[in-house]
Amino acid sequence: MYKRILLAYDGSESGQKALLDCQDLAQWAHSELTLVAVMPLNMDVMGMGVGVYDPQLMEREKQALQDVLDEGMRRLLAAGHAATGEVLVGETVDEITKYARKIEADLIVVGHRHLDSWAARWWRGSISKALIEHAPCSVLVAITH
Repeated sequence: MYKRILLAYDGSESGQKALLDCQDLAQWAHSELTLVAVMPLNMDVMGMGVGVYDPQLMEREKQALQDVLDEGMRRLLAAGHAATGEVLVGETVDEITKYARKIEADLIVVGHRHLDSWAARWWRGSISKALIEHAPCSVLVAITH
């Protein structure tokens, strides 16, 4: 069924829920688990909106994501699951789908938090919605409120 599961993990509340759901599925299906965290390339990473590339800021952001990823892998290990992980850099949906193809994932698991206002939903967009449209495999969206 789901032999290779890819979890897009960011350490958020919805990411924690996705990790728990992913853990249950992996145990049931005896799956390989891979976690990814995606660092978007945008002007914030490049330095205060002035268009100046700051490699130190980018490296700190990447290390912070690596720490989040390591924490998720420790939680899985404590529950008896081995997992691999990688920090990716680029557009979130593109990077997740590209990595899913690379590892031949059968399932992508992602967290999603319902937003209260229509303006917040419009402004933020939905990674999970876009992922469903572009994924090369099934997608499980773990929802928190």
